[in-house]
Amino acid sequence: MARELLLAAFIIGVGLCIAGAGTHLYQALSRQQAMLRMDGRSLAGAAGHLVMSIVCGPYIMLHMGWQREDSSTLSMTSALIGALVGFSWAFVTGLFFMSLYVFAIR
Repeated sequence: MARELLLAAFIIGVGLCIAGAGTHLYQALSRQQAMLRMDGRSLAGAAGHLVMSIVCGPYIMLHMGWQREDSSTLSMTSALIGALVGFSWAFVTGLFFMSLYVFAIR
């Protein structure tokens, strides 16, 4: 049981690392803030934003959960929902990239 929990935590960690690195790389190269979107000037631009949103989504969701409200306080509900969605999304992202890694080695 402990091995499975450690494996799940490792996969979540891999997903968060890839999402964070991808987000910062995207922001450095495009010089705009990364956000969840599907718009673009062309089909290739829209597809690029969609891929960026899928890969960088966990990191973006964690940041969205920590946004302040009008009264400059944090909403506990928003933070918990952002963390739940972000960590579960990070698991899926980490699982995808770990499977690509195992496939490439094989």
